[in-house]
Amino acid sequence: MLGGGGVAGIAWMTGLLAGLADAGKDVTNADLVVGTSAGSTVAAQLGSGLSLDELYARQVDPALRSKEIDPGVDMETYGAHLAAAIEAASSEVDARRRVGALALAARTVPEADRLAVVASRLPSHEWPSFRLRIVAVDAETGEPRVFDNDSGVPLVDAVAASCAVPGIWPTVSIDGRRYVDGGVRTIDNADLAAGFERVVILLPLGTQSLFPLGKPLDEVVADLYADVTVISPDEASAEAIGLNPLDPETRAPAAKAGRAQGRRRLG
Repeated sequence: MLGGGGVAGIAWMTGLLAGLADAGKDVTNADLVVGTSAGSTVAAQLGSGLSLDELYARQVDPALRSKEIDPGVDMETYGAHLAAAIEAASSEVDARRRVGALALAARTVPEADRLAVVASRLPSHEWPSFRLRIVAVDAETGEPRVFDNDSGVPLVDAVAASCAVPGIWPTVSIDGRRYVDGGVRTIDNADLAAGFERVVILLPLGTQSLFPLGKPLDEVVADLYADVTVISPDEASAEAIGLNPLDPETRAPAAKAGRAQGRRRLG
């Protein structure tokens, strides 16, 4: 389960997975991978055929890094706008609809420009051989949609939809609907791991979310009836990710901190 966390989260999870593999704890051969927002990018990259070392290099080597758009957002102000939308809601679905309305009304870069950025992140645009689920939310209805290998949706579109942070990036058009970030449902969507015996959840932003909707993570974990490991950034990783995980300059520090953390720990 790969959670949301911006470009810093992509880098941190990539580094962490590489570090775990360095320590003999490679978890990338899972029966199912679920990606939410930043996690959808990492999940798609894992299916590209590149090794973890090669994916790590794409985060730390300036010559290999994809070109990103810096939204220049003030996260404190942005968080306040989201909180106001959510607090006025009468239900979780209503809250997601309100966040979706905010996204639909926002002035952002063109959708085509954003899709080009997402495409540049993915070494392969084909769905992987392993089972992959990517979560997004319908901006109008507030209902979640889970894209998978059999959805008939291009991988780049599914990832872009899951990464469409409302109010910052444009909503993404798929099958005549407009979609926003899968983190609007929950930052981890860990309940989609139901039925599996062992679950590893990576949370670049910890258990706190800009979208505090749904059950608390500890309740979701209890409901899984599984051996669950939750990994959040340690102190060094949290410092590297910083206060704005959307800042492209966080990539190298977050990846390096994540790899160091992965080499030290898997519960």
